[in-house]
Amino acid sequence: MFVFLSKFLPLWVYPTGIITICLIAGIVLVRRYPRLTQAILAAALAVLFIAGNRWVSTALARSLEWRYLPPAEVPEAGVIVVLGGGTQAADYPRSTVEINGAGDRMLYAIQLYNEGKAPFLLMSGGYIEWLNDNPVSPAEDMAQLAMTFGVPAEAIWLQPESQNTYEGAVYSAQILRERGIGRALLVTSALHMPRSVALFEAQGIDVVPLPTDYTVTQREWEDLTRGSLQEMVISLVPNVSNLSVTTTVMKEYIGMLVYSLRGWM
Repeated sequence: MFVFLSKFLPLWVYPTGIITICLIAGIVLVRRYPRLTQAILAAALAVLFIAGNRWVSTALARSLEWRYLPPAEVPEAGVIVVLGGGTQAADYPRSTVEINGAGDRMLYAIQLYNEGKAPFLLMSGGYIEWLNDNPVSPAEDMAQLAMTFGVPAEAIWLQPESQNTYEGAVYSAQILRERGIGRALLVTSALHMPRSVALFEAQGIDVVPLPTDYTVTQREWEDLTRGSLQEMVISLVPNVSNLSVTTTVMKEYIGMLVYSLRGWM
C-alpha cells in the first residue's frame, strides 16, 4: 500500500495535478461562485506559467543536478551500482530491450566497466506488479542490455526486488555487504543522485557518485542567463518539456522530504 500511495498521492501536488484540481473546482463552482471560479482558474494559469517556463524548470533542475559534478578522475572500486529507470522492456512491438531518456545510466556504466573501473556491475531495480504486467524486472532488462554490449554474464549481479529508491539502496547494500564490498561507484541520473547518495550512505555504503543524464549543461545555463531578449521572452512561454522537468524535480524533493521524515536518509 505504501508503494501505491507513494506513486499516487504526489500526482496531485505536481503541476498537472494542481491544474486538474483547479479546473475541476472551477467547473463545479462556476455557477454559484463565479468570482471564486475566476480566482481558481487564474491560479491554474499561474501554476502553468510558473512550472512550465524554462527559467523555473532549469533553475530547479540545476539545484539538484549540480550538487554532484563528474570527478576529474574516476577511481576504481569493487562494483558499479546502476539504478534502474533507464530501460524499456521488450514488450511487443519492441524487438528487444530499449533505453529511454535516462538510458545514459546504462551507457555510462558499460563505459566505466570497459575502462576497468570495476570488475562487476550491480543492476538494481524491481518491477511493480500492479503497474506493469511484465514479470521481467528492470534489473534483468539492464543485464540483457549490458550483455548485448559485450559485458559477460559472470560480471553482472542482479538486485530485482526493489520497488523504490529506498528499497534499491537497502537491497543493494545487503548484496554488497555479503560480498565484502564497502565502496561502490554509483551511477544514476544527475537529478536522482542527491537522494540516491543519501540513501546508500545511510546504509553504510561508501559511494562515489557518478551522475549522468544531465538536464542542465554549463552552456545551456549561460544561454539562459546571458541570452538575447528574444531568447528570454521565449523561455517564459510554458511548454510540455519544461513542465516535465519541473515535475521530475518536484518528485525528487518530495521523495527526499518523505524519506527524511521516515528516517531513511
